[in-house]
Amino acid sequence: MTAQIHVPSLLSRAGAVSVLTLAAVSVPLLAPGGAPEAQAATSHAAKALSTAAAKKGAPYAYGATGPSRFDCSGLTLYSYKKAGKSLPRTAQQQYNKTRHLSTSGRQKGDLVFFHRGGSVYHVGIYAGQNKIWHSPKSGAVVRLEKIWSKSVYYGRVR
Repeated sequence: MTAQIHVPSLLSRAGAVSVLTLAAVSVPLLAPGGAPEAQAATSHAAKALSTAAAKKGAPYAYGATGPSRFDCSGLTLYSYKKAGKSLPRTAQQQYNKTRHLSTSGRQKGDLVFFHRGGSVYHVGIYAGQNKIWHSPKSGAVVRLEKIWSKSVYYGRVR
């Protein structure tokens, strides 16, 4: 049995950014200890996704892992760390550590890895509707963007 938090009571304690994040992520909220083990993994993904969304507008910086600047794998590392999961530093290392999925098996909060010739060069967090939260490149900011390539792998953080 899943213990769900009623959003109106949560909103009375949440700030505007949290409200917008909840709306953007559209995931059920689970009370601590209220989810069975299978759903607990999903709550980590939901927390990581909402953390990434909350960093919207943070500037890209090569090698940065937050809390105010990120590169692509720094954003995923930071987001999952806030959700209680550890990831290695680079996109390729993160891909190597995840459970690999088919496109049809992907869920919100899974990692999306962009590859060329078998080498992973970029990572983001799947937000649903074929979009990811990511920190794309120098001069850009953390943003929600449509997946632009078919050369992607999906991975679930364990």
